[in-house]
Amino acid sequence: MKKNRNLYIISLVILNIILDQVSKFWIRNNVSYREDIQIISDYFIITNVENSGAFLGLGSEFPPIVKNILLLALPVIVLISVLVYVFKDKSLDKLSLVGFSLIIGGGIGNIYDRFLYGSVTDFLFIDLGGVFKTGIFNIADLSVTTGMVLILWASFKNKKQE
Repeated sequence: MKKNRNLYIISLVILNIILDQVSKFWIRNNVSYREDIQIISDYFIITNVENSGAFLGLGSEFPPIVKNILLLALPVIVLISVLVYVFKDKSLDKLSLVGFSLIIGGGIGNIYDRFLYGSVTDFLFIDLGGVFKTGIFNIADLSVTTGMVLILWASFKNKKQE
């Protein structure tokens, strides 16, 4: 079971990285910078932007050394810690395992971009009117967010069972 579990985790992480990087590669090569392509009217738009900061561009104005610490070094340390935790803690339920694997894969995808390009390619925008309007994001961001939701869901589900 241990071998299958580890293979499951590694497969999810790698699949996430591949989906993220292939989507960003396609966007960089097929969508001009700042071009808007309406997929579903104004509700779902694909665009091509480079984010040199963190979530919603936060920190993009930081000096390079601070950016390297906060947006490269620190996330690498956190991701390595989470990866070690996931492989060591055999009591994690499947939902949590998937959640952590999504976070790790998405995190690696964005760190790879930062390391290689100095920024992260974002391209998805959703505006359903009213309060539901996203910033521009990518597959890695979606993976990290979905992973966090799954971990929270698993946590509440496990609390109910106690």
